[in-house]
Amino acid sequence: MQKDDISLAAWALVEEFRQGKWKALDLPKITREDLDINGIEFVNTLFEVPTMTYLNQLKQNAADYGTELILIMVDEEGDGCAATAKERKQFVINHRKWIDIAHYLGCHAIRTNCRGIEISSGEEALKLSSETYHQLLDYAQDSGVEVLIENHGGYSNDPEWMVALMNEVNHPLFGAYPDWREPSAEFDNYRYLEKTIPFAKGMSYRNQPTEEQTAKLIALCRREGYHGWYGIESKGREAVMLGKSLLEKYLLKK
Repeated sequence: MQKDDISLAAWALVEEFRQGKWKALDLPKITREDLDINGIEFVNTLFEVPTMTYLNQLKQNAADYGTELILIMVDEEGDGCAATAKERKQFVINHRKWIDIAHYLGCHAIRTNCRGIEISSGEEALKLSSETYHQLLDYAQDSGVEVLIENHGGYSNDPEWMVALMNEVNHPLFGAYPDWREPSAEFDNYRYLEKTIPFAKGMSYRNQPTEEQTAKLIALCRREGYHGWYGIESKGREAVMLGKSLLEKYLLKK
């Protein structure tokens, strides 16, 4: 059984990256020495040029600092439920290289976006998305890299629709990556997680849920048998450390 552990999503430090303070190659050192976190979740847009030499250095840096490379969040490579067949085909093509890079680094998954904001019905979005992800999963099969969807708007925010897509595709490498958010009237964290947790292959702790909500969501994970990584994506170091303290408090609670 996989143990529960905490990882750092690189996007949490995006402002430091934008200021030129760090590069992705520095993440293992930052993650271990500054934050004492065990895993790293990369963002594709924060890589420099992912040549083999670059990836080898990244793997070596991770080994030197005792950090595990978990997944790659993939942005700006299209939508799994884009409006046209040409766009959906390009989505598949664009994500193949990130599956290859994730496999080379030893990451277990890539995270994708599936919004379908230009699709008029959930039924049509389900059909188109299923076709897209079947194609991408056919490519991922040999490497064993999982293909996950994070609730980043559109149909992916609808837990019933996501469950329907998971069941329609029905592939062992396909899963959900529930995004824990700051409580709001627009999105019910608990309901979303409750519906999608049977398909969850990771958790994204973003925009700082309250302590009460953190405890409630972890209790749900425990009750439903989820074990794995909890990736902190809260913006800035202070928020990351607060998130870490809350996750540790309730993950380690007997």
